[in-house]
Amino acid sequence: MKIGVISDTHIPDVCDDLPAVLKKHFKGADMIIHAGDIVNQCVIDQLYQYCADVQAVCGNMDSPQLQGRLPQKKIIKAGKYTIGLTHGWGPPLNITERLAKEFKQVDIIIFGHTHKALNEKNNGILFFNPGSATDMLANQRSIGIIELNGKINSRIIEI
Repeated sequence: MKIGVISDTHIPDVCDDLPAVLKKHFKGADMIIHAGDIVNQCVIDQLYQYCADVQAVCGNMDSPQLQGRLPQKKIIKAGKYTIGLTHGWGPPLNITERLAKEFKQVDIIIFGHTHKALNEKNNGILFFNPGSATDMLANQRSIGIIELNGKINSRIIEI
């Protein structure tokens, strides 16, 4: 199973559209996950053009309409794996410790909020933040791919 992961797009606040390169990287994805700060529904609509299974949560910067429709956190079953999905909150320092307290018995925690990519295992849990695909002020713009084929393979892709 191939999962495309994106977060903190902030469209139209930071740019007008998703980067065109997403089509290449998300090609063949079985699922796309957006970890919040979407801001406008058009982002979700565009992700559906790449994949029929789009999962998302709201972030602190999302429109009231999105905050009313999307949960703040959710659990996703992906084959034999369990994914905890949330945007995140508060300062970047110790964010993974705060997230670990929110999700029990998950294999992967996907989050955003910091605009900084993270791909690391801690206590048997993969903490995965794809960074921001659109933030021109970040050190890098990035997305992520997680492949679940008997084991978890994850990577950050600078775009």
